[in-house]
Amino acid sequence: MRVIQKDSITAAVREMCIQANLCLSPDMEARIRNAEKSEKGTLGKKILEQLVQNMDIAKEEQIPICQDTGMAVFFVKVGQDLHVEGNLTEAIQEGVRQGYRDGFLRKSVVSDPILRQNTGDNTPAIIHYDIVPGDKLELLIAPKGFGSENMSRIFMLKPADGVEGIKASVLQAVRDAGPNACPPLVVGVGIGGDFELSAILAKKALTRNLESPSPLPHIRKLEEELLSEINALGIGPGGLGGSTTALAVNIETYATHIAGMPLAVNMCCHVNRHVSVIL
Repeated sequence: MRVIQKDSITAAVREMCIQANLCLSPDMEARIRNAEKSEKGTLGKKILEQLVQNMDIAKEEQIPICQDTGMAVFFVKVGQDLHVEGNLTEAIQEGVRQGYRDGFLRKSVVSDPILRQNTGDNTPAIIHYDIVPGDKLELLIAPKGFGSENMSRIFMLKPADGVEGIKASVLQAVRDAGPNACPPLVVGVGIGGDFELSAILAKKALTRNLESPSPLPHIRKLEEELLSEINALGIGPGGLGGSTTALAVNIETYATHIAGMPLAVNMCCHVNRHVSVIL
């Protein structure tokens, strides 16, 4: 059985926190640059030009691409033949503490949702675990700002609502979000499972490479149709009108009950951050 030390996990998480907040992934960067070239609205084009400039300045000067450096969300795959020397969860939390401190990133987490006292180190992070074959540890961080998170929705649809019901619900979520989710958006959609799994699927969908559409033909078709219909809404960059309301729609699915069709829509602004490492 392979053994990995707690400190090496903490060090990796520290670097991931900083990297994710300074530079977008290549697929996200390319989508924003392409949108700036293709945007038809005058105001929308100016907004996208500013977003490109902001993205370049953040990378060159090594400063956060957005002042909201997010709540740290992790998707962690733990190989069943791997032994972690120490507490895995605490190793990740310590990495977040160090990363947000050393990277001078804004600390945005409060310890209690009602009392609202800031923890001062951006912990605790949210961690989703999967046990998988092998002896590797795969860490994926997706820092999530709450301007867009607050605009996310869950719909408990009936099977009879079908594809048209899915499309109507996603479009309604985007309409309701309007400018508040800081468009242009990446729209993560989770379909299936149950109430809580659909939301996790939607969050995970945001981390999928935008150049990798769903491998399922009927889902890939739905992604394309939704992106076209969302961009036809005319909300545009910054909510000021235009042809680029969303950069992508990513959909993840799971099996579900015969009587239900849970649907979650997780909004993300153009600062769709995610970094992964394998240890």
